[in-house]
Amino acid sequence: MINELILAEASPAEGGDNQPPIPLLPQWYDITWSLVAFAVVLFVFWKYVIPKYKQVLAERRETIEGGIERAEAAQAEAAASLKAYREQLAGAREEAAGIREEARTQGTQIIADMKAQATTESDRIIANGNTQLDAQRQQVVSELRGDLGKMSVDLAEKLVGVSLSDDVKQAGTVDRFLAELDAETAK
Repeated sequence: MINELILAEASPAEGGDNQPPIPLLPQWYDITWSLVAFAVVLFVFWKYVIPKYKQVLAERRETIEGGIERAEAAQAEAAASLKAYREQLAGAREEAAGIREEARTQGTQIIADMKAQATTESDRIIANGNTQLDAQRQQVVSELRGDLGKMSVDLAEKLVGVSLSDDVKQAGTVDRFLAELDAETAK
């Protein structure tokens, strides 16, 4: 059609019908068959390729959206796990602080118990020492009484010049002397 228009415009002086065809303009049958081939290709694309392409795009969209949803779910799960971990860590720290405090309390109690036990033991040792000291003192006093009595009798014999060997007299004299000595010491 375009070819006919161009040919119709050509003037008869130029030899309108006898001119060779213009190479830039295709013939009408080329345009017709090109349109038919284009229509067939367009139909095939419209019927088979585009639906398949839409299906592939839809699957990719679903895959991407599903991946995003899974990533968001995994991120939420990771955040929940992190929160739970932090809560467990805080709980463990509190428990450790409680254990340390209990250990301090037990240590203080053990120290107090050991001090009380040491005080009791030292009191017992002091009491035993006092008992032994009293026993030794009594032994020394009785030995000294015997020695002092004998010495006083000997001294009295020398002063009086009379024998005081009678045991009854000697015991009476010794007892009297010791009583006087105790009386003076008590004052």
